[in-house]
Amino acid sequence: MSSINPEFLLQAYRIGIFPMAMEQGEIGWFSPDPRGVIPLESFHQTKSLKRVVASKKFEIRINSSFSEVIDGCAERDETWIDETVRESYISLSANGYAHSVEAWYEGELAGGLYGVAIGGAFFGESMFSRKSDASKVALVALVEHLNRRKFILLDTQWTTPHLRKFGAVDIPKSDYIKKLNKAIRLEVSFI
Repeated sequence: MSSINPEFLLQAYRIGIFPMAMEQGEIGWFSPDPRGVIPLESFHQTKSLKRVVASKKFEIRINSSFSEVIDGCAERDETWIDETVRESYISLSANGYAHSVEAWYEGELAGGLYGVAIGGAFFGESMFSRKSDASKVALVALVEHLNRRKFILLDTQWTTPHLRKFGAVDIPKSDYIKKLNKAIRLEVSFI
């Protein structure tokens, strides 16, 4: 089973590039322009989501089941997470760079997300939900965690209609690179 060299992968993130599995086992490398980000200071929750979070029906855990989260994210008809990508991020997790935020319901993993942290930047990779609102609650927990840890950049890669509901915006690549360079130099840690 192959994986992407961890230092090569981290260096790609440091310059604004990320991988995705393509057809026939190829790895594609991307750096979108514009770039999707969620400004941490203007993250938006709907009233109904605030009620779900406040109900505490989901237990939030961090890094308790990283490989299960990445497997959950890959459970879809079309996925960019193949075995090479899976093993690469599990390796980054073992080295303290990739992290999962998980929403558990009645002892079962109900949803979550994972991404890569370098300095004060968090690069969101994927999220999934097996129970309604689970991935949204995990995203709320991520933003709260990033704010507590003094992160300044939440990269979503692309801006989807789903992410726009939380305040995601597109910014020009040149602005993104400036924010990225500032963020990765910060001496903060995810854990």
